[in-house]
Amino acid sequence: MRFVCLGYYDEAWMEGKSEAELSAAMEECFAYDDELRRGGHFLGGQALQHASQAVTLRTVNGQVDVTDGPFAETKEQIGGLLFLEARDLNHAIALISRHPGIGMGPFEIRPVNEEISALIKERDAAIQ
Repeated sequence: MRFVCLGYYDEAWMEGKSEAELSAAMEECFAYDDELRRGGHFLGGQALQHASQAVTLRTVNGQVDVTDGPFAETKEQIGGLLFLEARDLNHAIALISRHPGIGMGPFEIRPVNEEISALIKERDAAIQ
């Protein structure tokens, strides 16, 4: 099964940390990602820029409304996405529970919707 893991970070966790401390924390995350790669579990990922660079779109009265920043009213913001291969949700939980990024904020793990993903893949192939 494939999973998308949304890694959140709490901005308060970053406060007062030196560049060296932040770099060391990222290196821990990268090292664990390498472990996931070696096990055939890491399918990819993307780091995101700061939430202040985000916009949120929604429909309001039939018109698209663009708002600066993320929609969520929370201290935790999405920091990146990790694409994971695992046997099932429990296996995904076991793998991500050892990720050092959990110290920076929570991870949300969602199974990929394989049916819709297959439709997307078909449309991609039809256009190319």
